[in-house]
Amino acid sequence: MNIQFKKGALELCVLALLNKQDHYGYELVKKISDQIAISEGSVYPLLRRLKKEEYFTTYLQESQEGPSRKYYKLTDKGREYLYDLLKEWQQFSEGVNHIIKEGVSNE
Repeated sequence: MNIQFKKGALELCVLALLNKQDHYGYELVKKISDQIAISEGSVYPLLRRLKKEEYFTTYLQESQEGPSRKYYKLTDKGREYLYDLLKEWQQFSEGVNHIIKEGVSNE
């Protein structure tokens, strides 16, 4: 898949996953990479940026499988941002799909 497509969608995927429940970093990477081929290294800088922008908070929780894990929790500001992004995504994808449909049907 085109890397530019992934970059644009990755932020939306992270926020959408955190909307339902808190996740730790590797868990987010795994859930996203089950659907989209991404590198683990692309998610952590995004998590740091989104936390700095106060779209979520973090907390440590003990794990039975090793050291404590850092969980990410969506804030109200992050939820508002998610819904703004979803609207933009829907408009964008509908526009692109319309153009593709129009272009393919003319062949």
